[in-house]
Amino acid sequence: MVPVPKLTRAEVAQAARNPLAFIAGRWTPTPRILQRAAFAAVVMTVVIIVTGGAVRLTSSGLGCDTWPKCTDDSLFATPAQGINGAIEFGNRMLTYVLSAAVGWAIIAIRSTKPWRRDLTRLAWSQFWIVMGNAVLGGITVWAGLNPWTVAGHFLLANALLTVAVITWQRTREGDSAPRPRVPRPVRRLSWAIVVVSGALITLGTSVTGSGKHAGDSSDVPRMPWDWAAAAHIHAIAAWVVCALVLAMWLVLRTVDAPDDIRARARDLLVVLLLQGAVGYLQYFTGVPEILVGAHMLGSALMWTAVVRLALSLRERPSHDAAAPAPSDSALSAV
Repeated sequence: MVPVPKLTRAEVAQAARNPLAFIAGRWTPTPRILQRAAFAAVVMTVVIIVTGGAVRLTSSGLGCDTWPKCTDDSLFATPAQGINGAIEFGNRMLTYVLSAAVGWAIIAIRSTKPWRRDLTRLAWSQFWIVMGNAVLGGITVWAGLNPWTVAGHFLLANALLTVAVITWQRTREGDSAPRPRVPRPVRRLSWAIVVVSGALITLGTSVTGSGKHAGDSSDVPRMPWDWAAAAHIHAIAAWVVCALVLAMWLVLRTVDAPDDIRARARDLLVVLLLQGAVGYLQYFTGVPEILVGAHMLGSALMWTAVVRLALSLRERPSHDAAAPAPSDSALSAV
């Protein structure tokens, strides 16, 4: 049995005052643990996006009719709320799992030696996005599933996914200045893919906000335009993204880009084609819930692939210069 070291009174006070600094002073994660911690936040973000969609698709958006409690008298779902209350409350509980994953990433990153200031800030930004989106989710419930707040809730979740993927990638790199791996026109094409893909996801919220599956069986307000027209505009944007990614894949072959970059472009193209197939299938089959859920998962995977492709076009080699130890004021800020 491994003996547990006793802490002095001063050490207990230090741990209470700044627990992250206390842990960092006694533990250094391996690179594999660091990367796994950051990846766990990515996985949980995708999970929360998909389960949030499941809440809407099962008409459980108002299963808990208030926030932060589930009812005016209970913090938890009650038997009277049935399966819808259980689904909505379960999704709320998953927010704590997501918070734990982000917290684990923060601890692992803060404990890395030497201290990586920018990476720590990226990790903490995930925490603040999670907290902000939790509040926005509560406002969405108070607003009776107003489609504009529902759209904002989804887009903020994608902002979290963006930061989580960037953080994960940065754990696999050094902290030196980024160096390009492909010519400038190729990098500009990648930014065009990022911008148009972001517009594609945003347009998807207009389809959701005006179409079926409002999130509750009651009379939920919808966005003031025709659902089919919004779906057609969304499809046009999807074809533009496909054309840009196909162009990227061909250009990367022409400039003899590294194999890993070409693989990222290929993977993104495959995800886009599958996502498009699911989108058309759901449109022509009456938008069944299972296909809408698959489309939401595809959206998260597509955006992850877009961000990873853009990040792969530059590199940050490791360097031996250690970052200065953070002061107490710096620690309290992060």
